[in-house]
Amino acid sequence: MRRRFSGDGEVAPSSGAADTRYWKAVQARDRRSDGTFVYAVATTGVYCRPSCAARRAKRENVSFCASWREAEAAGFRACKRCRPNERQDGSSLDMVREACRFIETAEHAPSLSELAARSGLSPSHFHRVFLAATGVTPKAYASAHRHGRLREALKTGATVTEAMHDAGFGSSSRLHAASRAALGMTPSEFKSGGANTAIRFAVGHCDLGAILVAASDKGITAILLGDDAEALVHELEDCFPRATLVGGDAAFEAVVSQVVGLVEAPEAGLGLPLDVRGTAFQYRVWEALSQIPVGATATYSEIAARIGMPKAVRAVASACASNKIAVAIPCHRVVRTDGSLSGYRWGVARKRALLKREAR
Repeated sequence: MRRRFSGDGEVAPSSGAADTRYWKAVQARDRRSDGTFVYAVATTGVYCRPSCAARRAKRENVSFCASWREAEAAGFRACKRCRPNERQDGSSLDMVREACRFIETAEHAPSLSELAARSGLSPSHFHRVFLAATGVTPKAYASAHRHGRLREALKTGATVTEAMHDAGFGSSSRLHAASRAALGMTPSEFKSGGANTAIRFAVGHCDLGAILVAASDKGITAILLGDDAEALVHELEDCFPRATLVGGDAAFEAVVSQVVGLVEAPEAGLGLPLDVRGTAFQYRVWEALSQIPVGATATYSEIAARIGMPKAVRAVASACASNKIAVAIPCHRVVRTDGSLSGYRWGVARKRALLKREAR
């Protein structure tokens, strides 16, 4: 009769019929048996999935455990090839979805250890699985969700205190420390539609048509292109309905000139700070766009792969469309897989002109 390791690390008897069935599954590398047991190899100190493609061990050196926890309790370590202590793709996604729902409904942002314990994984393993599935860390996901709840609560008429508690901020000091990143202004200013917030702007012209440049005290918040200068101003007003829009003075006209210079000679760079606002995922996409050299292009699939989310092609395209800072965040350098031009917020003709200019 063969023997197996029990959960407390002691050797316990196992039925010969079960061992025979398990060994046949290992010989066949049967994926259907993954998750039902693992096998441990005494000579290597490693345990594997039944389907592991590693060189098969000798039968006399193999024991069987009901789970990876039993194997580790007995002193074995996980195989680095088949990763038997990690979930399969399908269940990993389910686990991440459950973690996301827990983060969204929790009164306060849960810690990494708490999330990992709920999922039955180590903190480092959970962090790796969550990042691979969502493209952001658990902390960044929780922060983005909390900021979203804060914005929605303020928009629907809640007081700043009510919004603070609804979004899970434990104190007003934490709220105000995070409000600049979350809202671009204080909560009170956001609630009032940007009242008392000064945004400098000016409309100029370049060889692509009208161009609007707007900036807060942190940096450029928008570079908009179009055919109608008045329509561009209305678009800015929609973003901050009660903000104080200040027409550009001579100093700001110099900023506009720099932006126009960027449009007409992208290789020169901008050299001005940007005040970008978006979700954690959008930040990752926009950062990847900024790494595309002048004169080069990348596909949506390539950008998705660069941020560690190869299946998020549509989400990448959506983040490109949400970009409000033309040329400085070069979403025009992203093309379809076959090299053809896809949609562009400011028109495909402008995208084609920008790429043609950069190619020269």
